[in-house]
Amino acid sequence: MRRLFLQVFLGLVTFSAFAQQDLFNENPIVSPKINPDHSVTFQVKAPAASQVSVSGSLDGEKAFAPITYEMVKNEEGVWSFTTPVLPSELYRYHFIIDGARSTDPGNAYAIRDVGNLSSIFIIEGGKADHYKVQQVAHGTVAFRWYDSPGNGKMRRLGVYTPPGYETSGENYPVLYLLHGIGGDEEAWTGSGRAAEIFDNLLAEGKIKPMIVVMTNGNVSQEAAPGKGSDGFVKPTFMLPHTMDGKFEETFVDVMTFVEGNYRTQATKEGRAIAGLSMGGFHTANISMYYPNTFDYIGLFSSALGVRPGGETPNSAVYQNQDEKLKLQRDNGYKLYWMGMGVDDMPMIFNGNKDFRKKMDDFGMKYEYLETEGGHTWNNWRDYLVVFSQKLFK
Repeated sequence: MRRLFLQVFLGLVTFSAFAQQDLFNENPIVSPKINPDHSVTFQVKAPAASQVSVSGSLDGEKAFAPITYEMVKNEEGVWSFTTPVLPSELYRYHFIIDGARSTDPGNAYAIRDVGNLSSIFIIEGGKADHYKVQQVAHGTVAFRWYDSPGNGKMRRLGVYTPPGYETSGENYPVLYLLHGIGGDEEAWTGSGRAAEIFDNLLAEGKIKPMIVVMTNGNVSQEAAPGKGSDGFVKPTFMLPHTMDGKFEETFVDVMTFVEGNYRTQATKEGRAIAGLSMGGFHTANISMYYPNTFDYIGLFSSALGVRPGGETPNSAVYQNQDEKLKLQRDNGYKLYWMGMGVDDMPMIFNGNKDFRKKMDDFGMKYEYLETEGGHTWNNWRDYLVVFSQKLFK
């Protein structure tokens, strides 16, 4: 009996060691290391590699395009590079080891963007303090499934409810927050740091408590890759029904679910909609297609003027848009806000310029913010911070 117990014990120990093998294989290298002067040192052990570099948004002044720095190997086979001093921001990066892309094995924190994973870190002491978890009251992020009759399927969305929502009994205004092409319902809570932004701005008394609904703008999907019934599919950039009007046509399914399941101020005054890139394109068209529904509209580097395939899809959403825009003007709204980086893609920059010219011709009021940088999350997080402080006041 004693011998049997010993065999079982040894078997359990062996099983535990294999089951938890990652737990006992901690990477001893510290990377990234944020230095006291806010420069950052990256390290990776690759003794057999002949060339290693680090690439990403590693320059606060030139974050529009990834910057690549060559790393230097020491006698122990550890490659390293130290950046210049970096301003406060959330940064993403990856290693290139003999031509192969890799996340940083010394960094447990990564974000997916379409099919690529990037390691991330935050430089505190400035605007990125909005993006980190602070010792404040926290809201709740839930991912919910809703019926979309217009798309013939159940679909997934994210919902942020502010601190105290569960017990307050109050009705709250709603911001519908839309992602860009290649994104999904997890983009704004991942790269966008939306939950942290709203928690921190609420704690500072700079915004009104609100519900934030983060949709999936790819109507061919049930949910983000790996979160739907199609399993662990390879994420792709372009999907069926991309910017063809289907998402705008069926957006009422989202609002029906939200207003039927949450305590909302289900009025025009209690609704806002905003989005980045493709989501800004969707925002402009949804607010025109439902012209008396939203009092607050926000376009962040909106993909106005972009037409996948080169032609305007034959959707009712895109027909007679001048008339719809004039009706939106006549119905009135409290805020039409647009943000754009000066280094954005010419097609997008010029599409927004043309749209503002049309609004000028129609006598439509708007606020426009032009910033440095381009088509990046660095700008979109900034725009969310600015836009959210103007809502529901």
